[in-house]
Amino acid sequence: MQDRQDWDASGEPPDPDVDAPGHDAIVTFAVFFEGGLAPLSLLLGWWFGHPPLRRFEWSGRAALLGAAAAILPALGFLAILRHPVGPLRRIKRFCEEEFVPLLGNSSWADLVLIAISAGVGEEMLFRGVFQPAISAATGDVWGVILSSLLFGALHPISIPYAVVSFAMGLYLGATVLLTENLLVAIVCHGVYDFLLMAYLLRPGDPVRPVGNPIGAIEADRRIDGHDIDEHDAP
Repeated sequence: MQDRQDWDASGEPPDPDVDAPGHDAIVTFAVFFEGGLAPLSLLLGWWFGHPPLRRFEWSGRAALLGAAAAILPALGFLAILRHPVGPLRRIKRFCEEEFVPLLGNSSWADLVLIAISAGVGEEMLFRGVFQPAISAATGDVWGVILSSLLFGALHPISIPYAVVSFAMGLYLGATVLLTENLLVAIVCHGVYDFLLMAYLLRPGDPVRPVGNPIGAIEADRRIDGHDIDEHDAP
């Protein structure tokens, strides 16, 4: 007989399709991978002579500015999800068919950890090391453009997704250039990721998409009630 200590608060045994350990492993991997970019950036910053935290200064005002700066790109990505056109449909399909099933069981704490890890790790590497290193050789404008191209190229989910990532890289690079404070980009990136994950994964919503990320995934799962017709696929 199954041990009742393993049953959930409702008195029912856990659903193996939802409570399998695959989710915890995926969240742990995501946090350690993204967070691991921070020590990598310290090493590369020492190698290139551009410490990633050289332009970092803690400031409540800068943190609020970063959070506010995240709103515009987040609204833009939500517009892509709700009203995709042309190749942008591939981004929506990726979110529905791969991202949501992979992290569908996430809690609010999971989302916060992933967002913080991504904001700190990726910004220390791309805007803290690559952008100033390239700028030193080519100038500030090309530093932003080329580091953003690298940022997009290292998000090779699809060509449309890489283009959107490139645009986001330009936006984040410009915030560092204008504010001279990496904290603004870190907070902007983290809040942006958190807002999009909250929309896609909906922790606390009783009808949110859930399931074992290691198991079978329903191919027709949708995130916002808007299906994509077969003939709309690019």
